[in-house]
Amino acid sequence: MTLLSVRHETVYRYERPVQFGDHRMLLRPRDSMEQTLESFGLAIRPKPASLRWIHDVFGNGIAIASFDEPGEELRIVATMVLDHTPELTPAFEIETRAKTYPFDYGDVDAIDLAPNLRRQFPEQTEVDAWAKRFLDPRGVTQTGHLLATMTLGIKESFNYLRRPDPGTQKPSMTLSTRAGTCRDFALLMIEAARSLGLAARFVTGYLYSPARDGNHRGGGATHAWCQVYLPGAGWVEFDPTNGIIGTRDLIRVGVAREPRQAIPISGTFIGKKDDYLGMEVEVVVERVVSPQDSMG
Repeated sequence: MTLLSVRHETVYRYERPVQFGDHRMLLRPRDSMEQTLESFGLAIRPKPASLRWIHDVFGNGIAIASFDEPGEELRIVATMVLDHTPELTPAFEIETRAKTYPFDYGDVDAIDLAPNLRRQFPEQTEVDAWAKRFLDPRGVTQTGHLLATMTLGIKESFNYLRRPDPGTQKPSMTLSTRAGTCRDFALLMIEAARSLGLAARFVTGYLYSPARDGNHRGGGATHAWCQVYLPGAGWVEFDPTNGIIGTRDLIRVGVAREPRQAIPISGTFIGKKDDYLGMEVEVVVERVVSPQDSMG
């Protein structure tokens, strides 16, 4: 058992008191076989008049806060503890028919995977050309090798940048500048995979950066990566920012067809545009040391 604690604090500041509209929060991690949520807390100031939970179209847990009280500051703090025990070396049981590329998803799965096969930027042919570089010119490409080399190719050939501004740049810009944020890299890999006929989707969450890995890129904030659907193995994680394959050190919060559907916190306020002074985000992910660990 490996227990990880996460503290995610977001603060919005304003020049003068403003009235807050509804705020939508994608902060609660998704339970799965490799991560189990032990506890979750959400502290909001000013205190919302109401807080309700829904599941969105992807099954993510969404909190929606409504406010009566105005303020010069909106502070949202999510705290959680998870049992996070993924396999260190993923053993993907890919079906025989899908072990080599290309392969067919089949009539049934293709219906449900269709939204994740559809390109967001079909006009960007440079993404197609870049993706084809990972195919074996002899005509038979191992599917696992294809995705692994693409993941590592982004990590090793692109410069990681921190960009506090919201939004995700187009894959063509990531290719031309050879630089981007974790969400830019995730979107590039999603579009590249889709250009090859592979179903892919966007993942938002947190990153545990243990000393053994010399500090992963993307710690201290929310993190983003992608999943690709492989028959027999299901949705498999690929983090092109850090070259991670599988869920080791990745805490999955939400999945979506495209990045704008997976914004951790979004909302509105009533006031002048200049009233907004900015936003600060801090994410701390730590291992919870048990008494047995201390004794060892």
